[in-house]
Amino acid sequence: MGSPGSLVFWSLLSVVLTQRVKVRNEVTGYVGDEAMLQCLFPASSPDIKVSQVTWMKEMGSKKQNVAVYLPDHKPNFPLDNSGRIRFLNVSLQDATLIIQPLRMSDEGTYVCEFATYPHGNEDGVTTLSILARPTNTAESRKVVVGNTTIPVAVCTSANGKPPAHIKWIANLPGIYNASEVTNGDGTVTVTSQFNMVPTAALDQQQITCVISQRTLAVPENIPVTLSVLYPPQVTIDGYDDNWYVSRSEAVLRCAAKGNPKPTHYSWSTPSGSLPSTVQVQGDRLVVQSVDVAVNTTFICQVTNSVGTTRVEQTVLVRAQPNMAGAGTTGGIIGGIIAAIVAVAVVATGVLIFRQQQKNRTEQDNEDLDGPPAYKPPPPQKKIEDPEGVSNPPEAENIPLKAAYFEPSIAADPTEPDLPRYHELPTLEDKEPAATRGLSLEDEYLDQINPIYDALSFASGEGAPEQGFIMSRALYV
Repeated sequence: MGSPGSLVFWSLLSVVLTQRVKVRNEVTGYVGDEAMLQCLFPASSPDIKVSQVTWMKEMGSKKQNVAVYLPDHKPNFPLDNSGRIRFLNVSLQDATLIIQPLRMSDEGTYVCEFATYPHGNEDGVTTLSILARPTNTAESRKVVVGNTTIPVAVCTSANGKPPAHIKWIANLPGIYNASEVTNGDGTVTVTSQFNMVPTAALDQQQITCVISQRTLAVPENIPVTLSVLYPPQVTIDGYDDNWYVSRSEAVLRCAAKGNPKPTHYSWSTPSGSLPSTVQVQGDRLVVQSVDVAVNTTFICQVTNSVGTTRVEQTVLVRAQPNMAGAGTTGGIIGGIIAAIVAVAVVATGVLIFRQQQKNRTEQDNEDLDGPPAYKPPPPQKKIEDPEGVSNPPEAENIPLKAAYFEPSIAADPTEPDLPRYHELPTLEDKEPAATRGLSLEDEYLDQINPIYDALSFASGEGAPEQGFIMSRALYV
């Protein structure tokens, strides 16, 4: 037995020799694509000779040759003769292996080995992992309306590796589950069902299957529209409670929906037969002229592959039109017309207001830019001055005195009382100062405006027959 030191030496030497072979620890490939298993043996010394290159695959506890190359022989591929496996370069230094197309059975551990002299065999190990892109589908299942929870949609991610993860997005009261099946080639098929109680309201509702898997860059969303089969849902339209004798073109319509679409409509009465004045046009019942014969109950029966539904409508034939119903209709129409008129009035008012604002703005701009638009009329001469009449000579000799009285100053008792404006004598009362005994101030007041004094004439001095009389109150 060798010493411990010799064991360490040989272990280190083994690591150095093993590291001489360049391989990738793990290679990932997809089914149907190409995988490249790299294996290089760089020549570090001319003394080392390579005599053979061999690729082997571990099969349990054994190894089986996959590819062999000897310088004096052609490359050999014991596990495949179809050409799926080949060397990238036929060389004793580059043993890179190409596998295309990949199969799930190609997955496993591969050993690349170089037979050298004088060091013996040197190898490298690579793990090949095969991924499979799944085929994803989702569809609804046609179910009949009922009271039991059943699968209404199924989503499948088939032949994938690794297995996919499936979930559902729905605003409906349902639950879902998933199951996996491993296929013979190593792929996995995942199936998920969406379960709920089918009702007519759920028909045509949409849910979404979301699939996540390693080979998918982003989750795949597949929308599914539910299909719930249910019998027809029927109503009768057209009766307005205003069927009266001699009314024309009265119509009843049998409105129905269902899954599948209703295919058959039939009309009848409790007695079985229809009045002779009634015509059936598919889902419509037409009365050309209303009479007492249609004063009955009409039955509409609709059928599809799921079932049959019938509804009834009782018709009351009146002797005269139902004015209450007509009034209601007229009121609605009148209200609509009134609303339209009101809108038109408001719109007209707004337009008028805007036009007035525009006119004011334009007028203001004109006032600012030019002279005022208003031009006062020229002065007119009301009364021609009499010829040859001049101011009395005494008017020129009397000094002017301001006729202003401060109302807030009390009169001096020592001074004689001065006349107020309303107490001044008028021209009609004018007499010579000597006759009336007027003071100089009174004479001054008479001379305040000699122009108006000139309009008055003494009798016998050629005065006109009718003189112009001006009130003294206008002197101020």
